[in-house]
Amino acid sequence: MSRCVAATSVIQLSRKVFSASAAKWSAIKQPQVLLRHLAVSCGPYLSPHRTLATRLSTIRSRGQGNIVTAAASSMSIPSGKTDKQVPLYPEKAIQASAVPQEPLSWKGDLLAIGIYSDSLNVKEGETTTIEDSALQQLDESLNGVITEFIGTAEFTGKAGSSHTGRTGGSARFISIVGLGKMEQAVVDPDWGTSAYQKLGDAAGTAAKTYKAKTAAAYIVGDAPVEAAGRIVQGAMLAGYEAVRFKKAQPALSVGSWTSLHKIQVLLPEGADAAKAQQSVDRSSAMAKGAIVARYLVEAPPNICTPTHLANAAAKIAEGASDVMQLQILEKEDCEKLNMGCYLAVAACSAEPPKFIHLTYKPKGEVKRRIALVGKGLTFDSGGYNLKVGGFIELMKFDMGGAGAVFGAAQIIADLKPAGVEIHFISASCENMIDGKGMLPGDVLTASNGKTVEVLNTDAEGRLTLADALVYAEKNCKAEAIIDVATLTGACMVALGTGMCGMFSPNQQLISQLKKAGSKSGEKLWQLPLEEEYWELCKSPIADMSNIGGRFGGSITAALFLKQYVDFEKIPWAHLDIAGAAWDHKAHIATGFGAQTLAEWAISQGQ
Repeated sequence: MSRCVAATSVIQLSRKVFSASAAKWSAIKQPQVLLRHLAVSCGPYLSPHRTLATRLSTIRSRGQGNIVTAAASSMSIPSGKTDKQVPLYPEKAIQASAVPQEPLSWKGDLLAIGIYSDSLNVKEGETTTIEDSALQQLDESLNGVITEFIGTAEFTGKAGSSHTGRTGGSARFISIVGLGKMEQAVVDPDWGTSAYQKLGDAAGTAAKTYKAKTAAAYIVGDAPVEAAGRIVQGAMLAGYEAVRFKKAQPALSVGSWTSLHKIQVLLPEGADAAKAQQSVDRSSAMAKGAIVARYLVEAPPNICTPTHLANAAAKIAEGASDVMQLQILEKEDCEKLNMGCYLAVAACSAEPPKFIHLTYKPKGEVKRRIALVGKGLTFDSGGYNLKVGGFIELMKFDMGGAGAVFGAAQIIADLKPAGVEIHFISASCENMIDGKGMLPGDVLTASNGKTVEVLNTDAEGRLTLADALVYAEKNCKAEAIIDVATLTGACMVALGTGMCGMFSPNQQLISQLKKAGSKSGEKLWQLPLEEEYWELCKSPIADMSNIGGRFGGSITAALFLKQYVDFEKIPWAHLDIAGAAWDHKAHIATGFGAQTLAEWAISQGQ
């Protein structure tokens, strides 16, 4: 029986916990001892509003499951193979606001000034000068600082370009940031991040560089009121620092991802401050979800295990218990559902698999029911097809799909959109090596009865997704399904690291996802589902093999997943985020997908 937060018997759970741990059921004679063990061990599976479940650590996942009894921070969850509590949220969130205020009256650490290229007179071989009267007046009030910066940096107003310097005035540092041409600066561009989010990016980066605690952004000239939200979104994401596992972390605000405490967007007189603040609040929720995804993906494999992911889902459910329900399927539950592909991958690991199913049910009418399915391999050794060519040290990121899905769940929990029921699903496990596990040449049976010949144990993600997709369709009755996964190196080779590959036989769904990507600033590029390539996945002894050979690997992987969805009745898309989930230059997780998935999910209820 699955562990449902709303319905599972405490006694059944307690028997399960003690059969899996060193403690014997018959040895527990004192009620207070039983209650403590129940609170510690069953926390993520009980209703989030029960006090036993909300303030204590859960079981460790290593081996048979050792009990940890330390109290947990309200912002933290237990790590996987250690006794540590690891933050899932910062203890102090960045305060973001949009306020009517002139930039000269603002006092703080960093003032970022957005400048359209139209405001400048740029001629090759000549000194760039200011043409816009409002910018000239601001420059004069700042004693020529803007003119000085323009000359020093050879600044032309190109979108995203910037220069920062110390001024010693009411703002300790000033950044000038290019917005490009005014007519091309839109809130939701067709491709990539908006000029306004780039303004926020520059402000967040400068705040991180100069350890600014307070920052403000001001645009010289007209801008849509929604630009305020994009600025905040960019600042929060660009200001991110991966510090949770560093000794120097307390130098920042406790549990935080950045030194930045406050970001303000300064509005001109007459602007709609209320509407701007709504945009800021929405974008703050989007950024928070992306940060949750980053937290999960960046966590090392001794921290982020399948049980850690389940604890993260429980924490999200706890924060929105009026609309969120959590269900965890254990190994025996998955066996009853005949999830042969998923369990074959999990069999080699000492870490127990966790099939995580988090459900958002809005208040009021449900117009549509959808599912978001994320690949949740918390570590991928490759199995017997061991990753010997490098990259194995990065394989903590192979749950980037699950990170994106649960990041989206955090956004939905905060925004609580109307009209759409959302199922967040991940068949989480590790892919390791052990004599009892999956071997090359094995034939597996998925939960829909189709058989798979395993030609490569390192093509394991699609096996776990196969059973998860069947579950989303049959058990959740989803009317549309998106799966997201760090699935193939072939997609990285084809598209690089700046975008994800997008596959679907449904062009309407493709259009919806492109629109969601334009709102999030994330790049999605459609790749073909070339049916002729399916011949490469044919097996002489099974319904299919789990790889299709050397060529077109991202396409054959998508065609494999297609076999596990009734795509003619249910719109389905596959997002391969293998390249986009990790910033290889900065060596940090990107949180890619969380915002796009949330934007698309919200649109389904409108």
